Amino acid sequence: MKLKTLLAILMIPVLAGIAFGQKSGGAEPSKTPAPAAANSARFSPAYAEILLLKTEREAQLESLLIDYTEEYPKIKEARFQLTVIQKDMERLLAVKPAEVSKLTLALGKLMVRKVEIETDVWALRIKYSDDHPEVKRAKRKLEIFEAAIKDILG
Repeated sequence: MKLKTLLAILMIPVLAGIAFGQKSGGAEPSKTPAPAAANSARFSPAYAEILLLKTEREAQLESLLIDYTEEYPKIKEARFQLTVIQKDMERLLAVKPAEVSKLTLALGKLMVRKVEIETDVWALRIKYSDDHPEVKRAKRKLEIFEAAIKDILG
């Protein structure tokens, strides 16, 4: 009973301000855009696709870390992929709000595939020199995907 009374007393100034149209805190409204508007790319299909890949890799990494050390090749690969994914996420978040409509599911799938190809290039470069035909092929494939992404994002 005492708690209800205390809450009622504390709410009186707040309710009075609302009833008389006063702003809480008395401060002017912020002139900066709302975080949701500033980061509208977070709600795009492309961002969701990249976020899904990031989540899968983080779960895979956590699973592997239970049994293996940082030197395990799959752990190194997952860490590399997470670095590439983070760069791609930042790239999507840098898109201007007026251009968010470019962030389609198809773009997200292109970016996911690019991460996979970039990981392949990374793994091949560990085994072979840059002059090796497999490395050259993989690098060319990566260039093609990157060009497609740039074509969409501008």
